[in-house]
Amino acid sequence: MQVFNVQGMSCGHCVKAITAALQAKDPAASVRVELAAKEVGVESTLTAEEVIAAITEEGYEAKLA
Repeated sequence: MQVFNVQGMSCGHCVKAITAALQAKDPAASVRVELAAKEVGVESTLTAEEVIAAITEEGYEAKLA
């Protein structure tokens, strides 16, 4: 599982938006969002760069933890 620090997440809508964006690129992706820690864990065939791009497209700032 890759873990990313994601800034700008604050609610359930953020969780749904990020999860949907990642699963649109990889329907089999497993996404775990920890709002308090500002972390997103992703188990997927996507590269780290692809995950960061998908999260960034949703309007959040992401980097590998």
